[in-house]
Amino acid sequence: MQKMGFTLCSSSELSYPSLESLKNAKANPVASKSFTRAGGYIKKHYFLSSYSDARKLVISSHLVPGHLEGSFMGKKRQMEPRKKLEFVRTLLIDNYDSYTYNIYQELSVINGVPPVVVRNDELTWKDIYRLLYEDGAFDNIVISPGPGSPTCPADIGVCRQLLLECWDIPILGVCLGHQALGYAHDAQIIHASEPIHGRLSEIEHNGCNLFANIPSGRNSRFKVVRYHSLVIDAESLPKDLIPIAWTASDDTLSFLETQKFDAIPDAYESERQKANFDSFSAKNGSYWGHVNGTKSRKVVMGIRHATWPHYGVQFHPESVATTYGRQIFKNFREITKDYWLQTSSSFSSDRNIHYTASMQVPHATGLFGAVHRQSVKKADFRVNGEACSSGQFMRGANQRNLGFFDMVNILPPSLGAKFLRLKWRKFGHLASEVGGARNIFTELFGKNKAENTFWLDSSSTEKGRARFSFMGGKGGDLWKQLTFRLSEESDTAGERGGHLLIEDNKGFTCSKILEEGFFEYLNKELLSLYHEEKDYEGLPFDFYGGFIGYIGYNLKVECGAASNAHKSTTPDACFFFADNLVVIDHHTNDVYVLSLQEGNTTKTQWLDDTEKKLVSLKGSATRQLHERISKPVANSPREAGFLSEKSQKQYVSDVEKCLEYIKDGESYELCLTTQFRKFIGEVDPLRLYLHLREKNPAPYASWLNFSKENLCICSSSPERFLQLDRNGILEAKPIKGTIARGTTPEKDERLKLQLQYSEKDQAENLMIVDLLRNDLGRVCEPGTVHVPHLMEVESYATVHTMVSTIRGKKQSNVSAVDCVKAAFPGGSMTGAPKLRSMELLDSIESCSRGIYSGSIGFFSYNQTFDLNIVIRTVVIHENEATIGAGGAIVALSDPEKEYEEMVLKTRAPANAVMEF
Repeated sequence: MQKMGFTLCSSSELSYPSLESLKNAKANPVASKSFTRAGGYIKKHYFLSSYSDARKLVISSHLVPGHLEGSFMGKKRQMEPRKKLEFVRTLLIDNYDSYTYNIYQELSVINGVPPVVVRNDELTWKDIYRLLYEDGAFDNIVISPGPGSPTCPADIGVCRQLLLECWDIPILGVCLGHQALGYAHDAQIIHASEPIHGRLSEIEHNGCNLFANIPSGRNSRFKVVRYHSLVIDAESLPKDLIPIAWTASDDTLSFLETQKFDAIPDAYESERQKANFDSFSAKNGSYWGHVNGTKSRKVVMGIRHATWPHYGVQFHPESVATTYGRQIFKNFREITKDYWLQTSSSFSSDRNIHYTASMQVPHATGLFGAVHRQSVKKADFRVNGEACSSGQFMRGANQRNLGFFDMVNILPPSLGAKFLRLKWRKFGHLASEVGGARNIFTELFGKNKAENTFWLDSSSTEKGRARFSFMGGKGGDLWKQLTFRLSEESDTAGERGGHLLIEDNKGFTCSKILEEGFFEYLNKELLSLYHEEKDYEGLPFDFYGGFIGYIGYNLKVECGAASNAHKSTTPDACFFFADNLVVIDHHTNDVYVLSLQEGNTTKTQWLDDTEKKLVSLKGSATRQLHERISKPVANSPREAGFLSEKSQKQYVSDVEKCLEYIKDGESYELCLTTQFRKFIGEVDPLRLYLHLREKNPAPYASWLNFSKENLCICSSSPERFLQLDRNGILEAKPIKGTIARGTTPEKDERLKLQLQYSEKDQAENLMIVDLLRNDLGRVCEPGTVHVPHLMEVESYATVHTMVSTIRGKKQSNVSAVDCVKAAFPGGSMTGAPKLRSMELLDSIESCSRGIYSGSIGFFSYNQTFDLNIVIRTVVIHENEATIGAGGAIVALSDPEKEYEEMVLKTRAPANAVMEF
């Protein structure tokens, strides 16, 4: 990812006293990094002169640190009556993590107002100082998790300075933020005995305020999710930092293991048990227990400053599988309220003035609430080198809260608007009478090699996985094809423009340079379409016409990725605007035909013609539909005649490289992929797809034929990326964890259970669930993101897979395209944290993923969409078939087994090509 360099301001640039001293960083005990890091650290804190009295109170305090809990007010201030804050305003520092918006969602609900998210290199210390001290805009600070190490300035940006100099503001650091708190006060950061990612531990604590009303110790139901490779060395903790929590034992648990002991995470419980604290022993910062009669070293899981209101937790309270995580954030809210209740009268009163002004919207429910806009004065400062008032910055924060991209203008454009009318007809129970979806598609759209046709094919509908299929071809007056290619400059940081070719229904073409990228163009196109809801009343599905096609993986540069290391040979996005389509309801066997036209028109010719064709199919419905092919089955793509981009030896070596990055804290999980290629010459790609869907039916399968590009996509994807329905509900269904089907019912059930209870696969799945919760959390109403189904095993023709479901309520101010930009590419194909992981994968993988790892689906004219993840897919481009495959590399991965799992995922599409 592209980050601003970490620089130190000279004293002349600041409106407060200069730093006492600057000192270079001490030697880093952590392994050297692959990234270039800026040097120079602030080693000592300084105090603002206006708060010198408070500083004296801290230094002269006679209170025992263990009982101080960050409150250092004198008697006079304590006696003055104060009113507790009704709302708590949080500055949330994002360390380029993929879990930050899970914290955002929690704090939005708990604090009563959404926090403002600022990346760790987005503002200078001078900017933040003005927000905190001159404008009094925030009551506390939360520092997010993130990749890397606090010993690297580029990884934590301004966080270290905040921890050293904001001694009078409550701060909570999570994971990397926790380590940064330790490192800022000279504690050593070292490698953990083993990386722990997506696994749970039981926690002991000392009963301090941060853990109020939370049980402690083994079998206490307090179990937390850990994502870290580095830890604070307990032996190096200075006297200023007090350990408050640590692991109860050396053992880690998978999520399902915690269910055996009735440990229910926040997502599944509302009641809280009262604390029942276990005893503990401490000596020089080292914590020891006895497990099965043997001495066991415990890992520090929480610290606090002896006199400042600063806290850190190594684990992730925001994870869906952490128990009592919400209680920790509630406790920090109460710590903040109590702190400001007891603070000095002059400073408290000044903050309350701004606090009162900011509370014009007492119950902010959206990301774009006006509550931020009045939180600060109009002090001028600079953001990324551009002059900006603090009021402008706070307004801009509403957009930055979506993540690492700029929101496009969601107001309808004044020019180029179209008013669309939909006409449709329903034919009850017709599908089975005319031979089903396959027969309908081949007869209506399969002529002339099915050129310029599409088919979103729910070929696997059992257990309610999918219900509708959408199909069509080159249509009426509104039909057009969009073909987008990123510019050469998109291979470098900060560039995302490209070239768009538009072809209309008469074959005329025009081209455009899209400086702001494809997503913004698509968004503006959709927002220029007007309609009446009554036109589609009574239809049970959410696609009534609009854009249908694919988004290639390289469009990640429009969603926050810094660059693309490899250029795709296929277009980076290709879409039809479908104005005529046929829809099949697989639950009821009903068939619908839809026609979309501009303005008020009485034309029904396409509807009439299609109805006649459907009726005529009844006579041919009994003919043989399937070709029986009895060629031998290949166990690998190589046996099927495919050539791999990488040998087994190289792939295993790449897995080992991923494990090194994970060990050094650069990533929690890396989804490593490769490509297989085979020249197939002139073939009938539709017949190949029909064979693939028969051999490997899938709920999110699809066929796309862009004949002008000599490009056909035959997908048997079992994975939904993201869906937005007409009620504004967003849903993601990531797959992580795959195992082959067994040859007998007994072996098959044994393999299914093996997947279900695999600690490695559960860790993979949990990490991606938390990532997707984060991505949905950027665009959903606070408190609405939830996980109704966690780690459920689904069975398909050739594999068992572990699937989870995440849902949330979209904010009304956010467009459909904004939702996709917040989450693309799908986290199951990148790993976490997403941005750093994509950067690492670009450096390891040897070619572009192209369409693989992207998404296929639709954007309806009424702002709904449904997109898959492009896996288990054959891409046929210029007479060459390619298949992409890969797998998530986590700390528990075995390199040889990772190669075997990757090959397993290619078998169904590779065999379909070989047999055909």
